[in-house]
Amino acid sequence: MHPERMACVASDRRAEAETRIRAVMKQLLSGDVPTGFKCDVSSLSALANVPRATLYRTYPHLEAEFDQHLGRLREAGKEPDPHRAQVERLKSEVMGLQDRLSRANAVTAELEAFRYTALSRLAAQHEETLRSAATGRPSEQVRSAPATVREQRPCQAGARMSA
Repeated sequence: MHPERMACVASDRRAEAETRIRAVMKQLLSGDVPTGFKCDVSSLSALANVPRATLYRTYPHLEAEFDQHLGRLREAGKEPDPHRAQVERLKSEVMGLQDRLSRANAVTAELEAFRYTALSRLAAQHEETLRSAATGRPSEQVRSAPATVREQRPCQAGARMSA
């Protein structure tokens, strides 16, 4: 084969490879990422059927162009890789849920502290009531309930109290 013919074949192969790379670039950047692949240079070279080393060595301008377009898309808030977009969305959702959980834990802690205080006060009042009943004289610490409360009828079993 003549050297001129070999150069022509090599040039044709390069042009075909560049066309395949550009087609795959367009596919990946549009969000059409096949299952098992990502929107990255490794997937670009695999889908274009061009070894990655060849892509870096022979077509650095295409690799740079791909990275540039990908960077611009991501800066604009558009993620062409659906898997990566899902991961980012889930990370954000997890952060929101963690924040919600920490707020719920804080409320629970406040309610536990309130419950402890209320039970302590009830126990102290009960002890004081038992002491005053045992001595037969009302304690200075036990106060009478307001008249409006004393006049109410006791609740019947199973009846609900109204607010």
